[in-house]
Amino acid sequence: MQANGVVYEEPSNGLENAKATLRDYISIMKWGITIANLMATFAGMWVASGGHPGLATLLLTLVGTALVVAGGAALNNFYDRDIDQHMARTKHRAVAQGKVSPAAALAIGLSMSVVGLAVLLLFVNWQSAACAFVGLFVYSYLYTVWFKRHTTLNTVLGGVSGAMPPLIGWAAGSGGSISLAGWCLFFTFFLWQPPHFLPLAMKKTEDYRAAGIPMLPVVRGFRETKRQIVLYTAAMVPVSLMMTPLGAEGWIYFVVMAVLGIWFLYLGVKGLYIQPERDLEWANQVFRFSLIYLTALCVVCVLSVSIF
Repeated sequence: MQANGVVYEEPSNGLENAKATLRDYISIMKWGITIANLMATFAGMWVASGGHPGLATLLLTLVGTALVVAGGAALNNFYDRDIDQHMARTKHRAVAQGKVSPAAALAIGLSMSVVGLAVLLLFVNWQSAACAFVGLFVYSYLYTVWFKRHTTLNTVLGGVSGAMPPLIGWAAGSGGSISLAGWCLFFTFFLWQPPHFLPLAMKKTEDYRAAGIPMLPVVRGFRETKRQIVLYTAAMVPVSLMMTPLGAEGWIYFVVMAVLGIWFLYLGVKGLYIQPERDLEWANQVFRFSLIYLTALCVVCVLSVSIF
């Protein structure tokens, strides 16, 4: 197989598949990412319910979301097995190595996704199931098959899927209605995606270049990448703060997220003025802070509502 000038080979099967362990099968579901998405789902549900989600609904929402997210990750492993072989970060994935067969990854991804959507549809509400389906479709098909391989906007367009978990939780916690505050939370997560993934793309530029993936740093260079990080961060900060004026969060949330948002923006602007030889050091700093920011966002969402 050949794409973007890169020749891909199908991972070998046969004897290598016999070496697959339970850990290999679990790894294709990307449970680290799944847990992060559950944290966002919980935060959205907690805020929407005013800090009083029903226990059964909460558990069913988290189970259904976990299955859909993990299923989407398995589908991503299935389809990306060709390009994964060309990147140091992904070449050891079980499907790329041939330990887990593509057919098995596809079956796992589809079955988990269908069961997860069914749990949300039958036991929570159709709105949460619809949000989960949109996230799954965008990530496992539009992003994985099209955006990632054909446009520098892949991170931005694919961000829709990353912003769906808090909306799933919001729909579940509110009984199906999504208010303006819920959409603010969605767009906060959506706008967070580029300042999080673009620094990672800078760090892994040569990986993406080797795999023929048109990531922004590969096509447009570091200067344009840093500029876009600043633009998306500048848009994210005021959107995140709207949760308080809209009455969904208290002033604890506003103060904490204002401080973190301003610091995030400062780090972004700082990158425009550093020497080129420090670009990767700066990218690593921004990437790490983006994780701190998102974790703090989810935690303070819960705490501010509880205290407020």
